[in-house]
Amino acid sequence: MKYPDWIVKEVGEKKRFFHKEENAIETDEDLKEYRANTICYEAKCPNKGKCFKEKHATFLILGTECTRNCKFCSVSKDKPKPPDPKEPEKIAKLVEKWQIKYVVFTSPTRDDLKDGGAEQFKETITQIKKLSPDTIIEPLIPDFKGNTKSLDSILSANPEVISHNIEMPERLYKEIRPKANYKRSLETIRYIKEKSPKTITKSSLIIGLGENMEEIKKTLTDIKNNLCDIIVIGQYLNPTEEHYPIIKFYSPKEFKEIENYSLQIGFKAVVSSPLARTSYTAYEAYKKAVT
Repeated sequence: MKYPDWIVKEVGEKKRFFHKEENAIETDEDLKEYRANTICYEAKCPNKGKCFKEKHATFLILGTECTRNCKFCSVSKDKPKPPDPKEPEKIAKLVEKWQIKYVVFTSPTRDDLKDGGAEQFKETITQIKKLSPDTIIEPLIPDFKGNTKSLDSILSANPEVISHNIEMPERLYKEIRPKANYKRSLETIRYIKEKSPKTITKSSLIIGLGENMEEIKKTLTDIKNNLCDIIVIGQYLNPTEEHYPIIKFYSPKEFKEIENYSLQIGFKAVVSSPLARTSYTAYEAYKKAVT
């Protein structure tokens, strides 16, 4: 499927940042020096150049191998390695070095671990707070198979925001996310907010997988009804030809329609554009949500 001009132009501009901007090059070198993983690389994010230019990256903890088989994601499906006990401190040192005001970090889903990796999330939050107490922290978490003890562990570290991505309408889960569960993910968001009302809750949709506008709106309503504060909607771009195909490119006008609907049903902050991703402009969305 031919990429529309508005995506080609924006992706091209951000790629130029990555290869030419001194800050972007230094960011890349720091990641190699600290042996820190990022979802920017593993998910082939189109915004990588711009974020690296601003001394920013979305860290990936708990390795680069996922235990699930989602067809839209480029993260490796190889056998996961044991968690690195030094990883939380390494991430915290980079956050301090780059003087990041707002940090997002995530992980592959680690169903092989008893707690799903929750303690590694907790320790990463703790170490960041220790070195950079003014940094706002947003862990983007898996569903932990619905294990509320894992969620409680992360909540005990007091991150300002917790994200959990619904990704797509329920109808598409069986084909594209067969090991995930739509209702369980909604319950994850609700549990976080009910357990810790002060914590900002956040989720994301990636569209262009074959859903229609009615399904998008129904999914947004489900997410809002489960106590989510911030929503992000972006265009699906298949990482390789082997991944699930792009069924539709949504126009900027359609993204605006989705943004307006999201605001109408009560989200505190909405990020809706073709290259929007969970961590992209996350600080700006957070500021809107807390005012």
